[in-house]
Amino acid sequence: MGEHCAFNGDADGLCALQQLRLAGELAVDARLVSGVKRDIQLLRRLRAGPGERVTVLDVAHEQNRAEVAGLLATGCRVRYFDHHFAGELPEHPAFESFIDTAADVCTSLLVDRFLQGAFHRWAVVAAFGDGMVAPARALAARHGLAESDIQRLEELGLLLNYNAYGEHLDDLHFDPLCLAAELLPYRDPLDFARHSPCFARLQAGHAADMAAASGLRPWRSGPGARLYRLPAEPWARRASGVLANRLAANDPGRALGLLSPRSDGDWTFSLRVPAYAALDADAFCRAFDSGGGRKRAAGINRLPAGDLESFAIHLLDAYPDAVPGPVRAPT
Repeated sequence: MGEHCAFNGDADGLCALQQLRLAGELAVDARLVSGVKRDIQLLRRLRAGPGERVTVLDVAHEQNRAEVAGLLATGCRVRYFDHHFAGELPEHPAFESFIDTAADVCTSLLVDRFLQGAFHRWAVVAAFGDGMVAPARALAARHGLAESDIQRLEELGLLLNYNAYGEHLDDLHFDPLCLAAELLPYRDPLDFARHSPCFARLQAGHAADMAAASGLRPWRSGPGARLYRLPAEPWARRASGVLANRLAANDPGRALGLLSPRSDGDWTFSLRVPAYAALDADAFCRAFDSGGGRKRAAGINRLPAGDLESFAIHLLDAYPDAVPGPVRAPT
């Protein structure tokens, strides 16, 4: 039986893939499809035939609905692990869903649940990479991990997530397919961090890019939201995801928006919102073409350049007030 897997190229997708491969739930020679983090219509590139199995990891079903229907009609079996807004799911005997859109889960935590914790350290890495600090620490505590190990897993999650951001693969330090191959021999992510030269390269790249971003100031600001605009530089495209999480963590009561220029003159947008915001991040972004995401973190793949001023007003109006009381790290 032929096997295929489409996975998001970020920490969550990579660590979900790693867990399934280590557990023997996905063949090592399965044909893989991935890309930069915002390349989510991955199923268009799959070429699977009757009787073959397709596993999808951390890619929203809503944006791949037609492709899933086509695979099922062809005679494929489809297994779906994800935590993004999914829309209407197919009712088909060959469709297997492990989709949960709760705010405190990511795809790798769903895989960890499926595998009954067999490779939980990789799930901890993914949760940290997705900005889910509390679930990551809860899982680490459940398995008795030492604080020094938890900190190293957190750093690895951040670096794997950082690597996925860019408009094109040329922006990244590593193609996600190459990074998946580098991860595969390591049952323990701590060994990858200790011994893989990829880890050191990501450390150096991340430090340089975040130093370049250190002087960034808000482009538009209101009581309940701040909007930043990045320059058209490779470092800015790479740093955008980690930077959005960091800015949100430093100003946890406000919605945080980050605009990144595209090579075609338009813009992409990332949004982080507080835990108790009146409007979820994915609900805000789905109001725009190419928008989607999760309750606390979402984005829009294309905003016309001429719409930025009106978009900024819309964002500030959607989040008019800071959120009081306890808040959680972005998810």
